Amino acid sequence: MFSTSSIIENLNNEEGLEYKKLCRLLKLSKKSEKAKLDIALRALEELEIINKNKNNEYLSVKESNHLIAKIRCSSKGYCFAVRENNKEDIYIKENLLNHAWNGDKVLVRIIKEGVRRRSPEGVVDCILERTNQILLAKVEIIKEEVYGIPIDDRILSKIKLPKKDEKYKYIPDNKNIVKIEIDLFPIGQQEGIGHVIKELKLNNSEKLDTDFVLSKSNIHRIDNIQNPKLTLGNQQQRLDLSTKDSYMFKSWNAENSPILPIFQIDKNKNNTFNFWVHTNAIAERLDLNSKKSLQIFFDRFESFPLLDKWQNYLSDEICNAAKFNTNQINDAISLCIEINGENEIINWSFHLTKVKCSLVVENQHLEALLTRKSNARITSRILKPIKEYIEDLEKIIEISKEFRNKQLLNGKFELPKSNNNIESLKELLVHNPADVSKEYFEPLNKNDIQTYISPLLYEANSIWFNHANNYGLNNASYIYQKLDYINATEIIKNSELIDSDIELDENGTLSFKKLVELCSDDNKKSILHKILINVVRDNEVKLISNDNSINETEKIISPWTLPSFDFTNLINQYNIFNMIINGKRNKNSGGSFINIMQKDSWKDVNWNLYNSSTVKVLDLIFNSLIIDKINEYKNKVKQFRSNMISIKQVRKAEKFIGNKYSGLIMTVQSYGFFVEIPELYVEGLVHVSTLNNDWYEYRSRQNLLIGRKSKKSYKIGDVIDIKIIKVDILKYQIDLELV
Repeated sequence: MFSTSSIIENLNNEEGLEYKKLCRLLKLSKKSEKAKLDIALRALEELEIINKNKNNEYLSVKESNHLIAKIRCSSKGYCFAVRENNKEDIYIKENLLNHAWNGDKVLVRIIKEGVRRRSPEGVVDCILERTNQILLAKVEIIKEEVYGIPIDDRILSKIKLPKKDEKYKYIPDNKNIVKIEIDLFPIGQQEGIGHVIKELKLNNSEKLDTDFVLSKSNIHRIDNIQNPKLTLGNQQQRLDLSTKDSYMFKSWNAENSPILPIFQIDKNKNNTFNFWVHTNAIAERLDLNSKKSLQIFFDRFESFPLLDKWQNYLSDEICNAAKFNTNQINDAISLCIEINGENEIINWSFHLTKVKCSLVVENQHLEALLTRKSNARITSRILKPIKEYIEDLEKIIEISKEFRNKQLLNGKFELPKSNNNIESLKELLVHNPADVSKEYFEPLNKNDIQTYISPLLYEANSIWFNHANNYGLNNASYIYQKLDYINATEIIKNSELIDSDIELDENGTLSFKKLVELCSDDNKKSILHKILINVVRDNEVKLISNDNSINETEKIISPWTLPSFDFTNLINQYNIFNMIINGKRNKNSGGSFINIMQKDSWKDVNWNLYNSSTVKVLDLIFNSLIIDKINEYKNKVKQFRSNMISIKQVRKAEKFIGNKYSGLIMTVQSYGFFVEIPELYVEGLVHVSTLNNDWYEYRSRQNLLIGRKSKKSYKIGDVIDIKIIKVDILKYQIDLELV
């Protein structure tokens, strides 16, 4: 089904597009579909978003006064149109939303400019793309009609249902939420229409939690994955390294988890080392050369765990074909990093290779290696079966530690994740070395060997950005921000976690590392970590092209090392493969050969790397439409992950209603304070209305609640006694009261 957004995107070029060609691009063949297109085209013309040229061809209006934005609504009814690039949000009154819902992509027109601190005001003229095709709702009877009332209170419309769906009427004791498929979105005075496709009885039934959270995050469960046409891997230019030992570091337990890279270490005669990162050769096996093949991915861009297994964005067929099986020869796309005796990077090169995984290294091996004495004559029971590999493994671990130290010296910082012992969440809580969106690192952890992969992949991803950027190639990248938007002084003042005796550096600033070190006890450190995690923004994928002006102080990486994890890694790996296969090595047949995949080779290249057909394919892959869709999907997965953890915490608390615990106040708000129960690893709210022994007021400057008569205060870091009194599965909420 086409959207208004897809119409405009296809018309977003210099030349006009005739009606028949537009139908072909949108894959419209039925009369009913073309009738809907006709309506949409007329509406867009009326709004002066598109027009026709003298040849009766459609094209976008260049000087339109409309802005593309996404609607963000709060549960209190405030709605804003959020623009890209941190531009000012536009306030939209409810009666000017024109039935746009939270998350919808829209065209907005400003009707009142902002003054002083007030945001500009606008009106939604056109909904480009709906974010919800499926709604979670409660079925209710209103004036003898059946309606679905969305459980998301940011969605302001009710959906009319057929009479037969009356049987799903909401019963509070059953918590029987339904999934509604939208047949017609509300238009003008016309109500939205839909029908129930599934009932979820959530009361005391955890088996439906995953379906519930997927739907609430607007993600569809994918059972039969379709991939673009598979192609054979290139066998002509592969370097055979299959006689060398390579190692996989693995903590994930699910059989279908993303395929991790393997590592190899070779000592050279000049006391340097070749450290190899071998990644699964996936990009070369997929046909990514057409818009049709790329659109297959548009409803999924990332793999993520569904507790006991993963929902992958690639089919089992492609994953199994590219998998590194122990003691089997596999194709790989590899990076060779030459390092000196101090583990400093002095050279690199990219290759197509044949490799063999000799050993899967697990957490038990890591712990034994870290506690092993270098001069020990007796090998432990765990290490004895892998005695021949110990020297290699210890060197790889050493390189990982050195790389991390270098990264911290260059301005990065570490924050541990929150403790959690809920058994069903284990796969979700294992460190993901492919998650590079955060400004901070998870510390190296002897109980999770995948934390030792991250420093290695961070350098490999940085190297590819450096290489590609020097050649002027497009890349899907993450730009790490300066953290000047975070006010460390406010954090210190509000949290009252730090002693007043603080020494600033010579520039008058306080580093995050120093901030954490100044915490005097473990409880305060835990709270400070949580504050910082909530304050630090996640980065989005950006399209970096040779048109971008890159600040030399910016840290940018282009992830490519886990192509089975997400589409960003896949297309960057395709970039590497394409450069190896199609990049021109010399200016003409008589010129000298240049290894364009080696460090600094760009200094000797003064010709175009690709012919026009290759450039056309790369422009198809690396474009702003795909990058936008990647970020949209990543936000959904981030929401799913957070909500999955929340619902399992609520399920755990549900079993202990009425029990009393000692808790730690983590945050204070005007309506109450949130308390963590360390014993259960859950957090709940003590609402101010339950503090009935006094009238409590919120003092924002001190960030505390204080009683008017008793002067009793509640602030961050206080340890208090509480009782679990209620849980709400639908809102992921745990209610507490003081004992």
